[in-house]
Amino acid sequence: MNPPRLPPAILLMGPTASGKTAVAMALADRFPVELISVDSAQVFRDMDVGTAKPDRDTLACYPHRLIDLISPEESYSAARFCSDALAAMAEITAAGKVPLLVGGTMLYFRALLHGLADLPQADAALRAEIDAEAAAEGWPAMHAKLATFDPSTAARLHPTDSQRLQRALEIYRLTGRPMSELLAESEQQKPPYDLLSIGLLPSERAVLHERIARRFDEMLLAGLDEEVRMLRAKYTLHLNLPSMRCVGYRQTWEAQEGIIPLKELRDRGIFATRQLAKRQITWLTNSFEAENYDCLDPALADRIAARTATFLGA
Repeated sequence: MNPPRLPPAILLMGPTASGKTAVAMALADRFPVELISVDSAQVFRDMDVGTAKPDRDTLACYPHRLIDLISPEESYSAARFCSDALAAMAEITAAGKVPLLVGGTMLYFRALLHGLADLPQADAALRAEIDAEAAAEGWPAMHAKLATFDPSTAARLHPTDSQRLQRALEIYRLTGRPMSELLAESEQQKPPYDLLSIGLLPSERAVLHERIARRFDEMLLAGLDEEVRMLRAKYTLHLNLPSMRCVGYRQTWEAQEGIIPLKELRDRGIFATRQLAKRQITWLTNSFEAENYDCLDPALADRIAARTATFLGA
């Protein structure tokens, strides 16, 4: 007998301005899905304009879980996301619906899919000790040492890859356990779902850049400057908080403080958003086994709906 199928869940991933929300809403119109936001900026309350958070009318029609969770004064981690997302997925599945996780925070997607390895923090003194050994013996000799107790990790590292060799040796000396063993335990934390992973990638990067510029202009017209002033008046904030490090918010704060010229806010905001999109595309291309679709395809929603229908047996 075949084992029973795990409950289905859908991951919809893509860079900023790739049209993820529109596709998610189109799927919600056709299938029994409930949306879970995977966005490290939209977890903050009162940060609406600069995060491109769906407006109230949209959220009323298409509720998103994991939006507006915390104050901009607080921090939100990948570990907390995993806990919150798995709880939401369980509730949605219990209600007979399908979780649809949509967003662009690739670290959160990766943590959910591969778990969070319980690796120790860096130890400066121990690293200095390892570096001293390597200076005396050479990194190939350190690689040979690693191979005696963690052959799996040694097999995937080059004998002169000093940074990764140092980390693997450090972990073993701190925990008494090979890094490969700790990572294997992390892999066993994968969510108990039959997952359809969909990636949205642009066939023409220049067109995505045009979308990014247009959307940032819309944010400025919608009152991004006023929103940042409101946040600074309402909360106790500083530039090193995760909320204020978000793209758009940092540049707006810096313009308000005169750190950058006001006339440069638009260009700097657009450039920072492009850099974010580049990182998201790199993550999506290199770190996930997703079925990728051209986010510029006019028939995008229909193509993904057809794939979803096959996946769900609808």
